[in-house]
Amino acid sequence: MLFAHKTRLLFFVLVALAVLSCTPCQGQAALLLEEPYGFFGIINPTGHNAIYFGRICAETPTKLRRCEPGELGSVIARYQGINNYDWIAVPLIPYLYSVDTDVQIPDRVNRQQVNLMRERYFETHLQQSLGEDVLRGNLVHGGWTQLLGTSYERRTYVFRFDTTPEQDDAVIEMLNARANQSHFNLFYNNCADFARQILNTYFPRIFRRSIFPDAGMTTPKQITYKLMRYARKHPDAHLQVYEISQIPGYRRLSHANKSIAESLTTTAYAVPIFLLNPYLAGGIFVDYLARGRFHMVLRNPEVIKPDELSTLTERTVPNENPASAKMQTPGAAGGDPPQIPALNTANPGLDGIRNTNE
Repeated sequence: MLFAHKTRLLFFVLVALAVLSCTPCQGQAALLLEEPYGFFGIINPTGHNAIYFGRICAETPTKLRRCEPGELGSVIARYQGINNYDWIAVPLIPYLYSVDTDVQIPDRVNRQQVNLMRERYFETHLQQSLGEDVLRGNLVHGGWTQLLGTSYERRTYVFRFDTTPEQDDAVIEMLNARANQSHFNLFYNNCADFARQILNTYFPRIFRRSIFPDAGMTTPKQITYKLMRYARKHPDAHLQVYEISQIPGYRRLSHANKSIAESLTTTAYAVPIFLLNPYLAGGIFVDYLARGRFHMVLRNPEVIKPDELSTLTERTVPNENPASAKMQTPGAAGGDPPQIPALNTANPGLDGIRNTNE
């Protein structure tokens, strides 16, 4: 009798330990939607996509590993002009702020400060791995400055979802095994295409290239819209939306992301296209009206301050700070930035998404 009682007690203890051990097994990754900025952002207002991983860290900028306790993960994206590398991995804090720790992040910056922080971090952590001849970057060609201090350039929206250890390990194995050689093409092999490939590792066959809209091109706004649409139909993804604000002082505020059809229809491109070929202009406009309006009004997303970045690695609890994402109504004006009303009401979460393009 005593033996049976001890056996049952041991069984319940083992079950409890198994349940507790599964709690940290849940990890997080996120699609980063980064707004366009500057002169190039006017010419090409699509913006940028990157992927944040809470459980994947950079052993070097081109080699991945599992994160150790206390590490905040890394951001991985496809870039142009980084010594012919296809993708680069950078720890979260330097990617956003060009420093090692959150206590070093300034509240306001000027151009000289940003350049100094970037150069110090690059020389200390990246130059040996990427090579001394890697380009700094300029208005026409990208360079290593794309990798550091993005929050001095633009605002970023974070679309975080849950992952499993097996999924994260599959991404590590895939990226470490394949040749990290650039085949960058702005039209058909860009940053959003890289994000699409990574997201398909977590959500197989969901993120596909579409002929309409955007003439078969993949854009950051299009990929983000598809992730939001998927999450609405699959609440177990636990999609949550956050905002990482732009640090003032270095540049003017960034502006809203646009799709290709939206860019050609709602900007100065529309006039010369119409004059050269009215039929083409009409086709682009129809494409924009029918499928190209990925207007996302993000209502009251939680703003993550520089000293709160650990929020991105915390375990998701149901109904805890749900995603605050809502699709704009069809009659809304194109090109407006995400509207974030100063309301103090409870967030409705992904139930508030209205898909206008389905």
